[in-house]
Amino acid sequence: MSLDLNALRAAVAAHGRVARIVIAACAGSVPRETGTAMLVWADGQSGTIGGGALEYQAVERARQALTGSDRFDKVPLGPGLGQCCGGAVQLLTEVWDEARLAGVTGAVHARALPGSTHAMPLKLTGHLRAARAGHRPIEAQLVQDWFVEPIRAATIPLWIWGAGHVGRAIVATLSPLPDFAITWIDSAADRFPEDIPQGVTALPAPDMPAAIRLAPVDAHHLILTYSHEIDLALCHGALAHGFRFCGLIGSATKWTRFRKRLQQLGHQDARISRITCPIGNPELGKHPQAIAVGVAASLIRNATRADLHQDTDRNLRLHSGGE
Repeated sequence: MSLDLNALRAAVAAHGRVARIVIAACAGSVPRETGTAMLVWADGQSGTIGGGALEYQAVERARQALTGSDRFDKVPLGPGLGQCCGGAVQLLTEVWDEARLAGVTGAVHARALPGSTHAMPLKLTGHLRAARAGHRPIEAQLVQDWFVEPIRAATIPLWIWGAGHVGRAIVATLSPLPDFAITWIDSAADRFPEDIPQGVTALPAPDMPAAIRLAPVDAHHLILTYSHEIDLALCHGALAHGFRFCGLIGSATKWTRFRKRLQQLGHQDARISRITCPIGNPELGKHPQAIAVGVAASLIRNATRADLHQDTDRNLRLHSGGE
């Protein structure tokens, strides 16, 4: 879990002062883990910290904070909330505006809890030094009366080729997830739905195979257009351009034919085998939403956290609020 500055900036730009609730620590059986966060503004909210009554009361306190200041609450989840979890959470609620956002830089954000005047604990200083040296990544955690969390690393570029039923289902399923930066491509603007999910970039491209040159070489691709010829050209282009992952919708028969044609186009079999076909989980069926669920599970599993941690370690520039 990490501080998503892009989402926070977008919310502040749209709504002004925004309260961010983050689970700073937890113990026992709880709905969500440390670092889980949600945003609250005067007449709306996004995200969830879970727990039903826990979230309802946290949102009410957050709206009070919008006209006041930051707060820190220790919340048992037993009889007081009418829940049977038996655990407890500690919630940090911070009010954000453009000025506060401007003060956050680097890859880590550490700050004292509201009301605390203590200097940064030596334990936290050690954690930050270890992260700076690349020994271990920083995780969201409460260290004495300071809270630290990583700032979200660069998202994974995901290029989805095709705005048909399956493409729409996959975009709807994956767009709420914070780890993917989605570019959605089809041959004409009118092939996209009227409401594009927030954070998704729609790219009309009359010549879709030519557009693959615009993708980062470490992008993930999902190829599911209305045309087998376009699908083949995109596979050909992806193999020539480079990719982190490439998935193609289709049957085993379609893939057998594609493999032969890609070999004829000059691609080695070992490289062709980097393309995954079919995509999703065949056991879930062929309904667009079922395919989307299988694809999402596969991408989440294979988008390795280790790679993201390594990128963070290499580029770590600390904002410690006191160092």
